[in-house]
Amino acid sequence: MSFQGIQGSSSRSAPLRVDAQRNLEHVLRAAREVFGELGYGAPMEDVARRARVGVGTVYRRFPSKEVLVRRIAEEETARLTEQAQTALGQEDEPWSALARFLRTSAASGAGRLLPPRILRAGAARDAAEGRALVPSPREAPEHGGGRAGRSGQPDLRLVERVPAGGAPAGGEEAGPDGFGPDETDPLGMELLDVVGQLVERARATGGLREDVSVGDVLLVIATAAPTLPDPAQQTAASARLLDILLDGLRARD
Repeated sequence: MSFQGIQGSSSRSAPLRVDAQRNLEHVLRAAREVFGELGYGAPMEDVARRARVGVGTVYRRFPSKEVLVRRIAEEETARLTEQAQTALGQEDEPWSALARFLRTSAASGAGRLLPPRILRAGAARDAAEGRALVPSPREAPEHGGGRAGRSGQPDLRLVERVPAGGAPAGGEEAGPDGFGPDETDPLGMELLDVVGQLVERARATGGLREDVSVGDVLLVIATAAPTLPDPAQQTAASARLLDILLDGLRARD
């Protein structure tokens, strides 16, 4: 399903008033920024503050934090999948296709919002294929604050288990990306499949190191440079970090 499809399926409810629609857009934009900077453990109050609305306004549209987190996670997963499909379809050279996907995802910020569940699924896929494992993100304590690590970038460990306002079937609570423990995530599986094609093509033609896995690529797109106050410095730091990571992925003669 494309990113546009997700947007369409999310907006088939009754039309909102102009001011309500504006508030919704502010909340979604703020949620992407806050979760991108601090991780999915960031409290709803931070989202409301960034959106410059009352927290009650956020809860009127999203009755629980899980609902908001799931909305953001689904939209950003769909965005990443579309970026991977575009790179796969428009770049003939396999290494260039993989590099294009990584650069696009870094520029859009979507990689910073990659749901931890997909990182775990990528690690499981690598294990099934006998390749190197990416450490899956550890969950923060139940009452831990979801703040950025000392580097200033989102810490994958800081993802709280969000109450669902009602646990999923079977009494199990939802994970940090809004899915129950046994729930299939079709968007996540589609992303893994497309990224897997990019990885396999680049590896087969000698552009990618033999030991690089899908999980490694996911870890790269989830990595962000520390937040800097100057936008130009931030852009330069992000580009430099990605260049270093790409150089580490590339096969040596």
